[in-house]
Amino acid sequence: MAANGYIVILPNRRGTTAFGQEWCEQISGDYIGQNMKDYFSAVDEMKKEPYVGKVGAVGASYGGYSVYYLAGIHNKRFSAFIAHAGIFNQEHMFMTTEEMWFPKWDNGGDPWDNNPVARRHYENSPHKFVKKWDTPILVTHGELDYRVPVDQGMAAFNAAKANGVPAEMLLFPDENHWILKPQNSLLWNRVFYAWLDKWLKTE
Repeated sequence: MAANGYIVILPNRRGTTAFGQEWCEQISGDYIGQNMKDYFSAVDEMKKEPYVGKVGAVGASYGGYSVYYLAGIHNKRFSAFIAHAGIFNQEHMFMTTEEMWFPKWDNGGDPWDNNPVARRHYENSPHKFVKKWDTPILVTHGELDYRVPVDQGMAAFNAAKANGVPAEMLLFPDENHWILKPQNSLLWNRVFYAWLDKWLKTE
């Protein structure tokens, strides 16, 4: 990205493998907690620098979830979003993914559980904050994604459009959770940079 004129902010937030197992597992049952504060503290610190202009947030898989959630709470920090294969509606995702153990562990339980961790998790699903979305968003997804099914991306795109938010969607009928085929990867990268250039490099 640096070759395309971008500064990359890549915080070692909770949930990464940077600082041991406890640090890595902190987000399980707490998708919306300390790790979101980590994103904000990194961005707020970088934006103090005189050479930092508009900022965008991009992410895939859990990063895509982060983008959808940040879109509803970022308080004008970001000027553009890109979400690939992100989780948008936690309850629906729980019942459509092909891998059931992982969301049960990370979410604190089933959508109908009454324990505090599960309740907090599902009550703060990104789709419940769509009314606060006001920032352009690009949604990309593979139609063969069974981990985070494509209807998550379609729902996020439709929600953005329904709320008058500038949005585009790029679907790949022959890709799964990741964009792996060379020609598809080239297209994805072209659309990725075109979106960022449109919203971040203009006054």
